[in-house]
Amino acid sequence: MVSAESSLAFFAASALLAVAPGPDNLFVLAQSAMSGRKAGLLVVLGLSTGLLFHTAAVALGLAALFATSVVAFTLVKWAGAAYLCWLAWQAFRAPAGDRGGQGAPQRSSGQLYRRGIVMNLTNPKVSIFFLAFLPQFVDPARGGVGLQVAWLGFLFIVSTLLVFGAIALFAGSAGDLLRRSPRAQKALNWIAGGVFVALAARLATAER
Repeated sequence: MVSAESSLAFFAASALLAVAPGPDNLFVLAQSAMSGRKAGLLVVLGLSTGLLFHTAAVALGLAALFATSVVAFTLVKWAGAAYLCWLAWQAFRAPAGDRGGQGAPQRSSGQLYRRGIVMNLTNPKVSIFFLAFLPQFVDPARGGVGLQVAWLGFLFIVSTLLVFGAIALFAGSAGDLLRRSPRAQKALNWIAGGVFVALAARLATAER
């Protein structure tokens, strides 16, 4: 099993990485500001669920496929970019009428949760990142490598839940105030749409 010292170091590094501006936390920020704290937290849960797949992929060696196959990387990359463009289109078209501060049309918990999963799984760089990052804290002399990777993946998910959850709560609270004004709400929708477009462009131009 991974030592306590390595686990603490990994958790601290994971939290710092979660705080650093990136596609996932910007996605949470935009979604929470546009749709509220609950929506943001559901997206965070979806993103964290996606990390379970990436952890399993590293433990089973599947993540190497994205690091070595140009076709696999490109297909997933473009699927993710297309999905983000679709979210941007929805944000741009969201009504700005005052409905008791609710802002954009309310989506079901399942829709928001799945949105986070899709966002995470359609970013092949996450698998490659896990493939490069997690093994640095694995010590074959301390037991099964697969179990160590699973433990590290769990720690990364916990740090993500804490950091992204805080972002969702903060952005959702700020968004609640802005959504009381139809004009501010419309601007918020367009800002969120712009963030989605920027993320789509970043993903579409990403290199392995």
